[in-house]
Amino acid sequence: MKIAINGAMGRMGRMVLEAADSMEGVEAVSLVDYPDHPESGRPVGTPWGDRPLLSSPNAIPFGEIDVGIDFSLPEGAVAFVKACAGGGIPVVSGTTGLSEEQFETLRASAEKVPVLWAPNLSLGVFCLHEISETARQVLGPDYDVEIMEIHHRHKRDAPSGTALSLARLLADDDTTLVRQRDGETGPRKDNELGIQAVRGGEVVGEHTVMFLGASDRLEITHRAGSRRIFAEGGLILAQRLVGSAPGLYTVKDILTSNA
Repeated sequence: MKIAINGAMGRMGRMVLEAADSMEGVEAVSLVDYPDHPESGRPVGTPWGDRPLLSSPNAIPFGEIDVGIDFSLPEGAVAFVKACAGGGIPVVSGTTGLSEEQFETLRASAEKVPVLWAPNLSLGVFCLHEISETARQVLGPDYDVEIMEIHHRHKRDAPSGTALSLARLLADDDTTLVRQRDGETGPRKDNELGIQAVRGGEVVGEHTVMFLGASDRLEITHRAGSRRIFAEGGLILAQRLVGSAPGLYTVKDILTSNA
């Protein structure tokens, strides 16, 4: 599988390179980063030899690529997905913080090629969603649901995309998402689902879903020990996405359809 990496010089891009090197049959052919990157146009050493750092996704040799993998910023992700769609190349994107307008570009691109977007590409986080959904069904509405997420001090968006994804999964039609409680809030309402975001240090990512009942509490937690889990998950999902029909896919779509 030959890949193009967007955000190649960032922490996640470098993790994708490292993870790809450990997977048989995977090769990074094109590296892309933002136009003003100081290494733009220069050769970057990889396990497969030097690769020039491209300043635009439009410069990717799409005829040599099987799939694009994106870990970047919203503007860069939109440009990358759009360019890959124009080149007929599937895309896996783990970039968060996209506006609704930017996400519409992903939807439009998915009419041409398969696009998998997820706020978290870790297979463990997929399991967190599945287990939490089962717990919600079993415990029912008598249990209050709260979500807490912790990330490093550099993260730009809050709550995390994963926390919002969990909230949407566990919410009912009349649920009110409460992102912050402060001051005299009064008693908790039955239809609330709270999300708390904590930022500090170099925490890779931690998500806890709490089910709070009258007599007990259930907590389901996923802790990421390394960003490599996101890179490995992205590559595994990319392998399964290649050959799929055009469409906007979730992690569950890919894992369950290829089970």
